[in-house]
Amino acid sequence: MITPNDSPDIFPATPILSVSALNQAVARMLERGFPLTWVAGEISNFTRAASGHWYFTLKDSTAQVRAVMFRGRAQYADFIPRDGDRVELRTLVTLYAPRGDYQLNVEAIRRAGIGNLFEAFLRLKEKLGAEGLFDPARKRPLPLFARTIGIVTSPQAAALRDILSTLQRRAPHVEVILYPTPVQGEGAGGKIADAIRLASNRGDCDVLLLCRGGGSMEDLWSFNEEAVARAIVDCNMPVIAGVGHETDFTIADFAADLRAPTPTAAAEMAATPRADWLATIMSQADALLRASRRQLSDRGQTLDWLSHRLLSPKAAIARERQQLQALGQRLRLAERTRQSAARFALTQISTRLGAQRPDSAARRNLLHEHARRLAAQLASAATQHRQALAALAAQLELLNPQRTLERGYAIATNAKGQVIRSPNALHPRDTVTLRLAGGSAQIGIASVQPVLESLGSPE
Repeated sequence: MITPNDSPDIFPATPILSVSALNQAVARMLERGFPLTWVAGEISNFTRAASGHWYFTLKDSTAQVRAVMFRGRAQYADFIPRDGDRVELRTLVTLYAPRGDYQLNVEAIRRAGIGNLFEAFLRLKEKLGAEGLFDPARKRPLPLFARTIGIVTSPQAAALRDILSTLQRRAPHVEVILYPTPVQGEGAGGKIADAIRLASNRGDCDVLLLCRGGGSMEDLWSFNEEAVARAIVDCNMPVIAGVGHETDFTIADFAADLRAPTPTAAAEMAATPRADWLATIMSQADALLRASRRQLSDRGQTLDWLSHRLLSPKAAIARERQQLQALGQRLRLAERTRQSAARFALTQISTRLGAQRPDSAARRNLLHEHARRLAAQLASAATQHRQALAALAAQLELLNPQRTLERGYAIATNAKGQVIRSPNALHPRDTVTLRLAGGSAQIGIASVQPVLESLGSPE
């Protein structure tokens, strides 16, 4: 029996992976090696789980592979596939690690062939948009009151019955002209364009409806042809496109002057209900009647007022003469009143001026008396101040330190200029400055004797 220890060449020392690690490594390799790509095939074993996830098998004539589309992606799909449907999947190739099964994680799903049609749709939309066919400024407004409505659709279309019933219910007074044409199949686009041009050349209608019921993208493809778009733009009357359901968009919708979500909605946009017109007319008639009555009443009141104001020329002249005389009297009275008031004011001012005129002689005598008294008071005050100043000078002379020094006293200061008042502030070898009456002298301290507490009588 051979063991790894007996034969190291047969069992090299390499890392040992677990199954989970191996599957995860393989999954990463697949995801890196196969980026998101489109895969075509047929649906089989389709299951829609309660969680919202889709599980199915994608196969062709010789192979198959498991696939899953999680709820977060499946909710955006525009259809639910069934077994046998041919589809195109945008997928991420990976490995389901718990079982080790290779599978596809689906990001998007579409019916087989839709991708090419959609790309052709986008190319044509971009081309015609660049030419200005979809410019909102080019769109024509709908007529306010359409008397004749043209319809371009198939006579067998269910949409035609819906349109006719809607117009009969809403506007039975409107005339309807049908321009029959196939709306699906080989060559249907050219025939739709011919019907639109026929309606435009005849000019029998006020607005043209281009309609058909819902269907797949292939079913509606006739309305995505360039000839139809150009015929709509060249039409002499406004065109309303009501093709498919609300979520369906075609090139005809962009080229039309107005897009309706459904054929029935197109009929409703084209014709205002007769009941609405009748209600509007009745409302406007009532408003016109009320306005006429109100205007007649206002004019009658104005006429009455003017008739009361109308007078004969003689009476008008007499009234004006009376008014002129009254104004003349008021003017003369006002002039006399102003003169009397001015004369009275002048008298009052003269009286007040005489009463307030000062007696200059008495004032002058009083001024001289005040000046004399002021001079006397100033002289007395000066004498008193001189006497007080002399007394203060005598007191100051008694307190003059110089006089104390002249009596034999001295002032001792240390080196800092401080006055020495006690022997305790003196130390041997200190320098002391003595200020005397005739000058100052510096002396050195040889020794300091103890201070006697009392120099008076002994105990």
